[in-house]
Amino acid sequence: MAAFSDAAPVVSVRADAAVDQLRASYLTTINGVPSHEFVDDPAAGVNTDFYPTRDGRWIFFMMPYPHLRDVVCRLLNCAPSKDRIAEASQDWDAVALEEPVCEAGGVAAVICTTEEWRGLPVGQASLAHPVVRLDRIGEAPPSLPCPNLWPPLNGLRVLDLTHVIAGPIASRLLAAFGADVLHVSRPDLADPNALLALTGGGKRNAFCDLRAPGQAAQMLATLEDADVFVNSYRGMPRRGFGAEALAGRVPGLVTLEYHCWGSDGPWSERGGFDQLACSATGFAIEEGIDGKPALPPTNLLNDYLAAYLGAAGVLAALRRRATEGGSWRVRIELARVCSWVQDLGGFSSDEIRSLPRPGEAALAMHSVEGPLGTVIEPVIPVEFEGFQTPKIGPAHLLGTSPLAWL
Repeated sequence: MAAFSDAAPVVSVRADAAVDQLRASYLTTINGVPSHEFVDDPAAGVNTDFYPTRDGRWIFFMMPYPHLRDVVCRLLNCAPSKDRIAEASQDWDAVALEEPVCEAGGVAAVICTTEEWRGLPVGQASLAHPVVRLDRIGEAPPSLPCPNLWPPLNGLRVLDLTHVIAGPIASRLLAAFGADVLHVSRPDLADPNALLALTGGGKRNAFCDLRAPGQAAQMLATLEDADVFVNSYRGMPRRGFGAEALAGRVPGLVTLEYHCWGSDGPWSERGGFDQLACSATGFAIEEGIDGKPALPPTNLLNDYLAAYLGAAGVLAALRRRATEGGSWRVRIELARVCSWVQDLGGFSSDEIRSLPRPGEAALAMHSVEGPLGTVIEPVIPVEFEGFQTPKIGPAHLLGTSPLAWL
């Protein structure tokens, strides 16, 4: 493999290839089947939608898993079907419905305008910090485990405790650039195979249930030899896996955390997904059609952006660790990413008319063979002068690796 030169290579990004990455869930195929048509449970998520409320507003219920659907239906005392949920939601005012759903462990968001969101305490707290939060949280000597080779992250160990899109795509990028990524999931909360194909490339997969003391201890032991810990679950400090506690146990560790609303804001205890962040921050109003809110055409715009931002934040932390030392915490929240995109400004319909739509052909695709068969997906949209852009490796089935480094 080639070594780096003293001069940094020129890096370029093609806008059309970047757009393909943002609509990867529409373009990726698994053995010829589009990934968005490849579902383990056809009933999962069918009730996720915008629903009208008594005060003339809208609320978004996210129900991709049975337990989230059950929270909503128990509260509304209705059957789990769209028409029944829509009928029952109109007996409530929007904010009065949002609160008890979230308090009961569900996920919901009232549809707000951009101005309304930015006037709320949670919106103001979100806007008070950068889109990528990078903080030194502990002391450690300078350390750079990666050799001066290409791909540049060879030798880096990443423990990935994430699910769905943003966190897993971030760790997949680190894997593509040479890191040894070990993904961990609970056997009873496993992501479906379509998501595994979209987000699992280049990683090994182990099972671990942190509720079991022995397995939690094994997880901590594995973390002691990690360089990076990526996490997208709430409540980890209560289990001993908070960033500060881990920095004390593993000096030099870089922790990347994902949250919908912010780990230290007014909604820090609420769960959330990209669609909920779009609903609350004004995105859904702006994308609305005929008075009903709607999601961006790519559906998962901010999830994919958050993934790239998180991976970039990890690299920034590793650079600082190499020169300054220390343990570092990187935080990304989906609502803040939404506001950042809004602040970049919009385009008129004429200016974006030529850009590819979700279902149109992609600029460049990459095919990889693995345990799931043939997965064809968009290439990484970054080019490096003098170096070949790394390719995403195959996805491995969940639970097929031990909770240990090779």
